[in-house]
Amino acid sequence: MKFSKATDYALHTILDLIAESPNKPVRVQQLAEKQGVSPTYLSKILTKLAKAGLVESASGANGGYRLKARKEDISFLDVIHAIEGTASLFHCCLHDEEECDIRKVMISAEEAMEERLRNKKIIELVSK
Repeated sequence: MKFSKATDYALHTILDLIAESPNKPVRVQQLAEKQGVSPTYLSKILTKLAKAGLVESASGANGGYRLKARKEDISFLDVIHAIEGTASLFHCCLHDEEECDIRKVMISAEEAMEERLRNKKIIELVSK
């Protein structure tokens, strides 16, 4: 199983916004430079985070992105779902998926992982 690089950048972006300035807008250029990624690519990621309600954009001379969601509430799973979507990681190739024992094991494992990521808040990393 592998998450995309976009998820990695999104998690780091949220962590940066929480740690540096949760209420003050930060320019895309500044966030991109810190991560060594193009501002255009990071803008696309920030658009997905905004659609998920995690960040918001502020226009004007002092514009940029800032958190929209409460920093204490943002979980790893929130960010992953914003970037990767919510589709299951495993798809059974049988026609009668509901009866597939392999699918049951895989779905159970996926649910356990999601529960762990749902309960792990990004703000917990700020003090490290």
